[in-house]
Amino acid sequence: MKQTLLKIGKAALVLLEALGLGGAVAFAIQWITLGDAQAALDWCLGALPPFCLTAAFYGGGALLLGLLAGRLWVGALASSAVGVTLALVSYFKLAINGTPLEAEDFGMIGQLDQVMGVAGDLKVPGRGWAAVGMLVLVVVFLFLVGKRLTLGSGRTRFVLATAVASLGLGLVIGPGGPALGRTFSVNTQDRIMSAISYRDYGLTVGLWRDMCLLAGQEPEGYGPEYMQQVVERLDELLGASGTDKPTGEQPNVIFILSESFYDMTRLPGLTLSGDPAENFHRLSGEGISGRFYSSYLGYGTGYIEQSIFTGLTGKDLKPGTNISFRDEGDYSLLDSVATSFQSAGYETEMLHAYNNSLYNRTVTYPKLGFEHLLFSQQMQELDLNIQGSPYAGGYYLSDHVFTQALLNRLDAANEEGKKAFLFGISMENHQPFDPEKFGYECQLEVSSDQLSEENLAITRVMLEGLTRADQALGELTDALREREEPTVVVFFGDHRPNLFMTDGGTVYSHLGLCESNDCSRWSIEQVADLYSTDYLIWANDAALLKQPAGTKQDTGLTALGPAVLDAANMPRNRYWAMQERLSKALLVNTDLYCVTGKGVPYWNESDAALSDEDRELMNLRSAIIYDTYYGQRYATAAMNRNIGS
Repeated sequence: MKQTLLKIGKAALVLLEALGLGGAVAFAIQWITLGDAQAALDWCLGALPPFCLTAAFYGGGALLLGLLAGRLWVGALASSAVGVTLALVSYFKLAINGTPLEAEDFGMIGQLDQVMGVAGDLKVPGRGWAAVGMLVLVVVFLFLVGKRLTLGSGRTRFVLATAVASLGLGLVIGPGGPALGRTFSVNTQDRIMSAISYRDYGLTVGLWRDMCLLAGQEPEGYGPEYMQQVVERLDELLGASGTDKPTGEQPNVIFILSESFYDMTRLPGLTLSGDPAENFHRLSGEGISGRFYSSYLGYGTGYIEQSIFTGLTGKDLKPGTNISFRDEGDYSLLDSVATSFQSAGYETEMLHAYNNSLYNRTVTYPKLGFEHLLFSQQMQELDLNIQGSPYAGGYYLSDHVFTQALLNRLDAANEEGKKAFLFGISMENHQPFDPEKFGYECQLEVSSDQLSEENLAITRVMLEGLTRADQALGELTDALREREEPTVVVFFGDHRPNLFMTDGGTVYSHLGLCESNDCSRWSIEQVADLYSTDYLIWANDAALLKQPAGTKQDTGLTALGPAVLDAANMPRNRYWAMQERLSKALLVNTDLYCVTGKGVPYWNESDAALSDEDRELMNLRSAIIYDTYYGQRYATAAMNRNIGS
């Protein structure tokens, strides 16, 4: 009896050691995340249920590995390394683009070296080393205690490890997950922005929640008859909005994603010696322009591209899904914007002023209907008569060379008797915004009472990048005026740059546009403002425009794709007719926010001022998305056909 009680006591002590280690890891993660030991302690005490769940995760992992290795300190070392690594990766990602680590980012892990290559110089913060030091002391303590408190024989450890693993699989990633979440006060049903989820639940539980708990909801009554009813109801609501034939002249289309472009003159507190968007402002009077509401701030270019061409956002997919790294077949299930041009006989090409390493473009773009992909090296091999360095003193291919490549490919297609649909992704204004970028030269001067000289030097680099992007736009449109072939230019900034200042704040917080870098604490108006850039639709023949020259009309992530199809008089199948109709209701709709067609922002579509028909269409669309990507695809073929067919 005494021996049995002694064994039980030892087992309890080992379990307490593991949970204590888990608590230390949970505290260390918050220390790195929040930047202050007192703030981390306050969070642990104030959010006790998710703190305990985090401790159980890391403690359980340490116990499992400890049982397998025969030494608890070995498991503690591995568990600590995982926790610190996650926290530091999230810290670095926040430093790069102002957003924490998200489940979808694990899809980019194979391209980590490329991501770091464009991120600039990153260093582990002092608090990171302090947290590591604390965990080292805990592991050393377990090592010393482990000499007296063993984990038993090999057979006993194997049985216990099997039990721990089975319990973990059942509760962490199995059917017991939702119940476990509810037990520790974790919302396992609603989509929540990562920054808010991590604020409430911590990094680890927030990631677990996204990857293991939330899932796509199957529509009630789902089956072939149900989906047939969905298609029939769509036809009733959409009427004749889908077309199988062109409704006018079909022009060339040059669709440009200008890296981090936005109208800098909208920033308060800056005095500029000239207009960095001079051409954009002039051309806005000749075309259609306004704000572009994006889904990201400071990063996410490849995700934005996917959303525009497919009509999908991360909100449509299961949490943790990386929209650029799905199954290859998913990208051709529903016609993309480019597919319409390809089917109409256009030459469809994508040109990116960087290499082919990021966002899986070499896999996804051919599936989306692009026949040719040209990256920086291939563009430089074109007959462009480049004078001087193609990088023009910067880190990436200059927008001037990028523009010359677009014109070269346009002429090549037209000379073959084909229309061209060119999608270009610029790179010159990409981060990092080091003061030495562009050789400390800037065509315009900037001053501000709210920025130090060091911060002005950083801001000046952004100003030069925006100025060069605008000049390239003017160069492109001037050249198109001389060409007889009708051509439409759709130009937009993918997101604003998350321009960090020397103290860790951003140019936006320094100029009073927001209080901090934490967007979970911003007002909805601040989110809508800082998540918006600018766009332009221009044509070398004003008759090609769908609205009078000078029209101001906002657009967004879910509205720009249909606008491109409309600008080129492309036929719209059932899917894109649905997307076009919904784009009049919501310009953007993400986990963070949405903006109605009238330009009014809301935190979510549930609160937005939408009509009953709008909401019915959204529900029908959700059924289509589920059926296509998670169901039996009863209606997928019908969505690629015209209304009524």
